[in-house]
Amino acid sequence: MDKDSMLTHILQSEGPASLLGGQSPVTVINGSQHISPLTSGGPEARGPDGKADSGRPSLDSAIRTALSEGTRTVVLEGPDGSGKTTALQRLVVGWARGRHLQNFSFVFHFGLGRLNSLGGALSLEALMLRHHGHLLPGSVPQLLQDPEGVLFVFDDLDQWRHSLDPSALPHLCSDPGEEAPVSRLVAGLLHGSLLRGASFLVATRPAEGQKFPSGARLQVLGFLKPQREAYMEGFFSADPAAATTARRHMESTLGFYDICTSPRFCWTVCSVYKSLMDAGAKLPETLTQLYVEILARLIQSLQLNEARSRALVSALGKMASHCLLHQHSSCTKEEMDSFGFGQDLASVGVFLRVDGDGPVFSFHSQPMLEFNLATSFLLDASAAEGVEELLERHRGRADFLDVFLTGLSEPAQRRPLEAPLGELDPGRVADFARWFRSSSEATLKGRHKDQHRRRFHLLLQTQNESLVKEVAAASAQTGIGYGDPTLRDCVALNYVFSCLGEMELLNLYRTRDLTEEQAKALAPAMSLCRKINLSDSSLSPGAVTHLASALSGGLTEELDLSHVRLGEEEFRRLCEGLRNCKLRVLKLLACELTEAVCGDLASALTSGAAQLREMDVRFNPIGDRGFAKLCKALQSPLCRLQELKLQKCELTAASMEALSAALRSGGSQLRKVDLTQNVIGEQGMEALSGSLQHPLCKLRGLVLFDCQLSAACCPRLSEALMSDRCLLTELDLSLNNLGQEGALLLCHALRRPGCPIEKLSLSRCELTPPVFRELSSALRGGTSRLKSLVVGLNAVGDEGVKPLWEAVAHPSCVLEELDVEMTGLTDECARDLCAALRAGGALRSLELRNNSLTDASVPALVRAAQDSDSMQEMNLQYNDISEDVFDVMDECGKIRY
Repeated sequence: MDKDSMLTHILQSEGPASLLGGQSPVTVINGSQHISPLTSGGPEARGPDGKADSGRPSLDSAIRTALSEGTRTVVLEGPDGSGKTTALQRLVVGWARGRHLQNFSFVFHFGLGRLNSLGGALSLEALMLRHHGHLLPGSVPQLLQDPEGVLFVFDDLDQWRHSLDPSALPHLCSDPGEEAPVSRLVAGLLHGSLLRGASFLVATRPAEGQKFPSGARLQVLGFLKPQREAYMEGFFSADPAAATTARRHMESTLGFYDICTSPRFCWTVCSVYKSLMDAGAKLPETLTQLYVEILARLIQSLQLNEARSRALVSALGKMASHCLLHQHSSCTKEEMDSFGFGQDLASVGVFLRVDGDGPVFSFHSQPMLEFNLATSFLLDASAAEGVEELLERHRGRADFLDVFLTGLSEPAQRRPLEAPLGELDPGRVADFARWFRSSSEATLKGRHKDQHRRRFHLLLQTQNESLVKEVAAASAQTGIGYGDPTLRDCVALNYVFSCLGEMELLNLYRTRDLTEEQAKALAPAMSLCRKINLSDSSLSPGAVTHLASALSGGLTEELDLSHVRLGEEEFRRLCEGLRNCKLRVLKLLACELTEAVCGDLASALTSGAAQLREMDVRFNPIGDRGFAKLCKALQSPLCRLQELKLQKCELTAASMEALSAALRSGGSQLRKVDLTQNVIGEQGMEALSGSLQHPLCKLRGLVLFDCQLSAACCPRLSEALMSDRCLLTELDLSLNNLGQEGALLLCHALRRPGCPIEKLSLSRCELTPPVFRELSSALRGGTSRLKSLVVGLNAVGDEGVKPLWEAVAHPSCVLEELDVEMTGLTDECARDLCAALRAGGALRSLELRNNSLTDASVPALVRAAQDSDSMQEMNLQYNDISEDVFDVMDECGKIRY
């Protein structure tokens, strides 16, 4: 095969670059600034500096590797403009120059779009000779004898208009000498019946219905951010300042769109930016503004009058709709005539790609196709179809149609386009504006986050702050979750929230991977929100940095990072933001925090500017040494912390000594501490009890649920409760084996006039009937302040609980909430219980779950609840109650079952 002739054939000029078509592959290949797109799978990519690029494989390397390893069919799949055609031609040029893939003796490159119109019957030999005149005489028999040395490169499979389904063909060709339609030759090659053993490299846009043997599929990712930056630096190589301006503007206004991965789109953007910057004009802020600029330039380049320009855009709109609805990427001349191009068909090369002798016409990109459809719709008032019908007809096929319609409905956005086209139809625009406003209000009142996100994207296109406030303000306080956003979602969400100003909540619950780019885009919105929920999320180190920055100087008062794994470095960055912010509530439940981060947290708490009042560090193994650092902070008058939750933090009695010292220091502002499921024991309880009696201790709430306390701990605690200096109003000792002896000591303290306890929880504490009698006595004594009592999961039965009914009925009892869940109650207690409810005037809530009450008790309980003026809720769930009495319970709104 004459490789020199092939090089000459491939590298011949294909004409100048165009605004939409970009540079020709030949220009890119011959240039020195080529940057290979990226793909999924294959070897690691290298950036312009030769360094590895985030482990992403380059397209060039991935293709060569797949073919060198003996893979017979390699399929490149990627959108228009992603670099597939250039990659194929570079591969062929590299082979012809002896640089790679020298295991192939013959390489044939075909553009399938150009073969669509090829009629008649040809043999495989005739086809190759017709399209590859550089074949040496007599070489075809040689390649037929050695098909393993042949590589076919097929570009534009998505433009192939013939079926590749074997079942739809009479038969597959197997004889290279047989004359057959080109469609059967191509199908025979790809399915392996013709020239069996040959290899194939196929490029296509993603499309359904393509049936050919499976092989290695490479998803073409195009340019990611590093490649875009390198590309723009090359484009503006003569002006580094312009390169920086263009790069930053593109990343902030367009970089979140998938189309920015297209090298061709990058060429278009750079071309538009350069022209605007040279003219001193403002760069486009939205995708709509960019395409307005593009279409306006293309129309003006033709120098047509307004009427012909409008007719041309109308024809382009009809073509766009046809391509979408029929899933065709290209159209024939006959079809073009039916769209009404008429005398302007010769001018469409400015807008469209024209291939082959047929020829066939196609849009350079999906966004340009949809922008033409949107423009033609708003231009033409003669069509009866409304906006809802238009969107419904193209649903599932159009990605940008509603985006462009929304942008074009704003006068400031469409103004440059009205210079060559004249005014868009006022009635059409007004109808769309009315529909958009009403549908936006309805959508944003709903709870579907995907619909919210889409609407935010549309509002971003309007660049109309007053419109955003009108349609989104009422629904912005719903607290709907926007977890797992894309970068594009983040930009749109930030725009809407920034327009609305101060917000109540930004709910990003279960965001699986919040990247630095996403957090940077969201940072302004974060700073405007009083509450941020990022629980069950994953944050990159860079994202934590932007979060900290948003907190510092922002309005956020509550931050939930529960179940977010924060390493030492990430937590240190977060603490920098905590030093100077308005945060009052910080939730760090189960964040895998250890002793190592407690110093940074303590430093933030004592910064002087920190406003933190409540902190939740439950289920973090900070241990005694870590907690000791926090306790030193608690002693500082600069620390404003009032509530601290420490469940299961691996604390022991040693931590109670440190906490006690902080509570007695005079500097601590702590009002409530939750020590659930820490091994405190007798020694720890003694330290805490001592601090409760100290005149400088301000503690009012103490939760000691499941802290391995016993009756031996109760004397010192009872002594503390007897002290006039004790301010404790809430005490939870549930799930501790206090027994009768310990509980009776506590009851003795409760009877003291002036005992401050208002809420007491003794669930599952091995209480006995004598303890219930003492509790009843305290409640009836006239001095008890107890308003809430939890004594569930103590199996004392009807007789054991009976003294509490007597207390409830007593006029001196101020108890408002009583929980006797799973205490062994039966129908025998119903008479006393109902009498107590009728006689008492304080009880509002009664918890009777998980007992043995039956249908027989229900009518009396319902009547008693109805007769009680104070009773608001009685819970009868999980009793032995059947469906037969559900109607009876439904008569009373106070009954839960």
